[in-house]
Parts: sequence; C-alpha cells; structure tokens
Amino acid sequence: MDGVRKGLAGLSAIGLAAVTLTGCGGSDGDSGDQVSGTVKVDGSSTVAPLSTAAAELFAEEQPKIRVTVGTSGTGGGFEKFCKGETDISDASRPIKDEEKKACDEGGVTYDEFMVANDALTVVVPKDNDWADCLTTAQLKKMWEPGSKVDNWRDIDAKFPDEPLKLFGAGTDSGTFDYFTEKINGEEGKSRTDYSPSEDDNVTVQGVAGSKGGLGYFGYSYFEENTDKVKALKIDGGDGCVAPSVKAAQDGTYKPLSRPLFIYPSQKALDRDEVEAFVEYYVENNADVAKDAKFIPLNSAQEKELKATFDKFKSGKE
Repeated sequence: MDGVRKGLAGLSAIGLAAVTLTGCGGSDGDSGDQVSGTVKVDGSSTVAPLSTAAAELFAEEQPKIRVTVGTSGTGGGFEKFCKGETDISDASRPIKDEEKKACDEGGVTYDEFMVANDALTVVVPKDNDWADCLTTAQLKKMWEPGSKVDNWRDIDAKFPDEPLKLFGAGTDSGTFDYFTEKINGEEGKSRTDYSPSEDDNVTVQGVAGSKGGLGYFGYSYFEENTDKVKALKIDGGDGCVAPSVKAAQDGTYKPLSRPLFIYPSQKALDRDEVEAFVEYYVENNADVAKDAKFIPLNSAQEKELKATFDKFKSGKE
C-alpha cells in the first residue's frame, strides 16, 4: 500500500487517481463470478486513499472491473454525484440538506455507509519543540474569522516569538466544514488568510517546510508523514488527548474524532460491477482500513455497516 499512498501525492495535479483492474483473470466465458465494467468514485481527499486501497484489493478478485477514484473534495464530489456523473461519493462529513435536495432533483437515491473512523489531526513541523498540546480555545483564536494572530507568542506567552503560518483544507473539503464547525462554532466560518488546498499532501509539505507552520488533515495522512510533521494533543475540556486509533474509536479524542463515509447510488448498485465493488468494500472493511492505515470501525459500527448494506442491497431486488 505504500505505492497507493505515494501515488496520492500527484492527485492534485491530475485530479483523478485511476486504479485499472485489468490483466489476468479468465475470459468472458469463465464462471459467472467474473464481472466487467467501470465504477466511478469521487469526493473527499481524506477518504480517497481508503477507496483506492479497496479498489486495489478488489482487483485481485475482479480483474475486469476498472475503478477510478477522484478527489474533488466532499462538496465537489456530491455535486457530481447528485448529477448522476459518479457511482459512489466519498465524504468526510454527512451529506448536507442542500446536497440532498440536489440529489432529489437529479433523481439520485442513495444510502450512507460509514466505512472508517478518523481523528482530524493538528500538526506542526517535526522540529517544533515548544508546542505539545493546544486547547480548542487556542485553536479558535488562531482560526476564527477575522483573526489577526500571526505569531506563536500570541497563542501562549511561553511560546517563542515565531511567525505563525497556517495551512488547511480548501472550502470544498468536508475536512474544512468539520474543522470550522468544531473549532470555530460554525461550519464554513474561518479566517481566510491561510494557505488552503484540497490536496492534503500539499498541506503536509507546507507545514513541514515552515518553522512556525500549523495545519490539519485526516489521521492517515499524519501516519504516512511522521518523519515530516508532529501531531499535537488536543484539549477539548477534559485534558490533553493525542490522536490515535483507540481515542478515535471510543470518542475520547474530542472534538475532532469523526466518521468517514461512502455514498453509493441505488441506480449504480443495479449494475453488477458496482454491487460487487461495494459489497467487497463492506465485507472486507477491516482489511481495507488496515491496508490503507486508516482507523477501522469498532465492532458495533462494523455490524451496523453490514446491516445497512444488506438493507440497501435488498432495495434493488
């Protein structure tokens, strides 16, 4: 899976990660288990590595199905999905009311599948030796609309006189929506004088290359870049807690633990290739999460995912 993650570094340049499932495997005359076709996935850059991992593992069973995974951001992904341009939408937040309306108007029915947990991680450069834990109040002071904080000393008098350089998610990102809601108290409300990107790899590089840098993104991107950035503990009111698998699964990493989703359409699920991919994604969810270095579902969440898929699948029969 290292190849999958490294390949994500180029997503912003090409806008699409294509996993082509072709090559070995039987001919069309083989058993009915072999299916062909294309599955189009788009949306969250946070969820993209998980869906890409699912596609690569799925290729071992269904080599004639081509899965493409785009990274338009959660909002951009839903825009395409509700127009019927994609089969599955990756999302780092639940679908919004206006997006539901767009899907209704586009005749797109769907269901929401929680496929992983996440610990939205606040990071600084690896050599930052002064910050270990920040309160949500301190984060708000940095990120709230109109904030003029531009030096670490403005956050805490014990911090050095070092310019603060902020990096974060673009406004089409579900990560941006989630972070602003939990930290600033209102979704979409943020200072604008920071370096935004829909590509989390760009944020990694920005923070790592700035002595006074600070940014945020999904936990899996931190896991892949521990040689470049350091994760800060967050104090949401009950003391400092580091982002981790356990803290995300049990909810103690507050308030930045969050669920991650895929949204398949009912119409797409009528096609054998889409049903096969989604079923694989659901049934092998723990292995996919492990392979992509994501935080897996806990046992109750996994049981709910499989029940949701069974119910959704029955809708096409």
